[in-house]
This record gives sequence, structure tokens and C-alpha cells, in this order.
Amino acid sequence: MERLNYFNYFTEIEEHFWRKRGAHILVSPLDWAIVETWQKAGIPLEAVLRGIDRAFESYQRSRRGLGGRPLKSLVYCVDAVLEAAAELQQTAAGTGPEPSRPKPSAEPFSREELHNYLRRNAERLHTAAEKVRSTESGASLAAQFEQTAARLAELESMLDAPGVLDLEELERRLTVLEEKLAAGLTASADEALLLRLRRELDRALAPYRRRMTAEQLAQLERQYLQKRLFEEHGVPRLSLFYLS
Repeated sequence: MERLNYFNYFTEIEEHFWRKRGAHILVSPLDWAIVETWQKAGIPLEAVLRGIDRAFESYQRSRRGLGGRPLKSLVYCVDAVLEAAAELQQTAAGTGPEPSRPKPSAEPFSREELHNYLRRNAERLHTAAEKVRSTESGASLAAQFEQTAARLAELESMLDAPGVLDLEELERRLTVLEEKLAAGLTASADEALLLRLRRELDRALAPYRRRMTAEQLAQLERQYLQKRLFEEHGVPRLSLFYLS
């Protein structure tokens, strides 16, 4: 994946889906969860966009497409994206080692943008901590939010170091913090909340469940529940993928 495209992964997929649909619509939590499964699986942006194109072509030939019903969700694109990724991998395997390309001199984000991003997320974590502090068994979760906010403040020192900023190292550290938050949110979630979110997911997936494998469903369920738990508590996503 091109370095400058690396952190635009979500945005480029979202905009491409909008263009194919011919309408600027809000991407659903389910669609965002699907994109997250692709990103975490390391599927190149090129393969995702190619798969979306193929899925739309297939849909337009289907009974629903011929009837004028629009393609509403990225769930329909899952198989086509995986096929495109497999083809891209096979093609790359037959071309030998890829020549190294010089990294662009310009950084994809300014230092000011990154400072603001870390500080904004730290503020949101402080706010989320205040909301859960007074709830039953919320003290440990509030402490985790505050500790994560403190770690974000510490990471700001990386932004002031001389020379080219190592964004990949910053992303690794943010990903670790985000994964720890996800584990804490899942462990502290009560049964009623998890049940509501799973019912919500089942309704969203109902039209597409037969098109997906058990493994695809399991990955999607994990990403969806994680995303919705973050939203329920007002906790920000920390990855640089969300800096847009």
C-alpha cells in the first residue's frame, strides 16, 4: 500500500462507495466494521476498490439491481474484495521482489494536526471517565480511561523529536492502547448492553448472513461490537486511520 494512502484507507473506501452508489450517504456502523476487518487483515486498498467495483457490476445484473434497488451495504462486497485480494497476491507472487521505492519527503500529517488529534482524544477520554466514574463498577474503567489519556500526553514528545517522524511506530503504540481499551470495555460491559448490541447486529446482518462464511461473520461481529462499545461510552478511536 502506498505510504500516503496508508492512513487514508477508510476515507478512500468510503468515498469510492459513495461514488459507486451515486449518492453521499452515511456509512453505517456495520459498514465501518467491515472496513476495519479489511484493514486489520492487511487487504490492500487497490484490492478493496477493485472488489467494490466488481460487486457493483454483479449487483447491477441481479434481480434487485435490475429492479432499481440500490446496493446499500459493503456486506455485499465482502466476497468480491477477498477474491480481488487473492488475485493481487497471486500476481505479486509471480513478479518477483518489488523494487523499493523512496519514501515521500512530505509527511502525510502536520505536527500540529497530530498534536491536536492526541489532545482531542485525551480530552474525550477524560470526559468518558467522568461519565462512568459514578456508575456501579465504573471506577476501574474510569481509571483506564485516565491512564490512556496520560499515555497520549506522553506520546506527544514523539512529535517534537527532530527529523522525520516515525508514523508507523506512533501507530503501533496507539494500536496497543486502543486494543487495551477494547478489552476493558468488553470485560466491563453488562449483559443487557451486549445483548442489545448483538440484536442490533443481527438485524443489520439479516439480509446478508447467508452470503458470509462463519469466519467472516465472527470477525465482523468482533469489529462491530468493539466499535459500538467505543461509541456507547464516548471513547475515541486512537488509530491514525481515524485522523481525518
